[in-house]
Amino acid sequence: MKKEELLKNPVEQFDIKQFDSRPVIEAMKKMSFSARDTARAAEIFDKMISDPHVTVILTLAGSTSAAGCMDIYTDLVRYGMVDVVVATGASIVDMDFFEALGFRHYQGTSRIDDRLLRSLYIDRIYDTFIDENELQQCDRTIKEIADTLGRGIFSSREFIREMGRYLSDHAVKKNSLVLAAYENEVPVFCPAFSDSSAGFGLVLHQWENPDQHVSIDSVKDFRELTLIKMEAGESGLFMIGGGGPKNFAQDTVVCAEILGREVPMHKYAVQITVADVRDGACSSSTLQEASSWGKVDTHYEQMVFAEATTVMPLIGSYVYHQRNWEKRSPRRWNRLFDKS
Repeated sequence: MKKEELLKNPVEQFDIKQFDSRPVIEAMKKMSFSARDTARAAEIFDKMISDPHVTVILTLAGSTSAAGCMDIYTDLVRYGMVDVVVATGASIVDMDFFEALGFRHYQGTSRIDDRLLRSLYIDRIYDTFIDENELQQCDRTIKEIADTLGRGIFSSREFIREMGRYLSDHAVKKNSLVLAAYENEVPVFCPAFSDSSAGFGLVLHQWENPDQHVSIDSVKDFRELTLIKMEAGESGLFMIGGGGPKNFAQDTVVCAEILGREVPMHKYAVQITVADVRDGACSSSTLQEASSWGKVDTHYEQMVFAEATTVMPLIGSYVYHQRNWEKRSPRRWNRLFDKS
């Protein structure tokens, strides 16, 4: 097979504005199992958005952005439903920033010879394909951004803000989470930023600039996110997957305590995951377990054990069409660091 034959059907991103899922969610409230869990998660997310005192934190792990949920997350930021984003580097760089540069993800298949894909320079995310040549162009764009910054130690938030600034002049696809976050002054954190195309680009940047280069400080990330929690007070978590982003956001409560500041546990929490709890992990603990650590209040919490692309379009559409986001005041937490 030729490369162009495999890369001919782009993944289309779901548009929550074009589909009103409220009747579906209302019907699911009267069901059981994962349907009712999904409906309650949608209700809790809407409560977060409706609560005037709450800062909403979105955490992203996994590959749902590549699979068609990217525009959902962008719209949550653009329409003021999310105030902070904590994500894996892949979600932000390999998926969102990558498509903002004009590249695409493609519908493929998991039933294929991966040696063939390697020979054609095609990368596979389950049944989704990416052109490796284009991904390396994304890597080099990260390097170009780093080259303009000179020597310095940056949080991932600071660097991603520079990525947004770059996209404000160069974006091919305008509906980008990185760009929307930049335009709305929403901070984006990637605690493992180098575990993505950003890592390749930054290594190349440091390789070519051994004495005058950018470094990313994950401790600075943690301090900045904790500062937001301390300033915000009440907060809610909406979590896709688990892992580093989930734990990073939850830990701000404990970190504030270590710094001598008593802050409330996260008031609201929803997690959508396929991870199993029987091995003692659930990709960084269940929400009930997190309460024992002083991280999450259990009054408004919901675990949804589902693959996120199957439920996120419903939840996203529900909260958009409820339109409680129209009453929210933008938090613009990036301004907090402009003062320092």
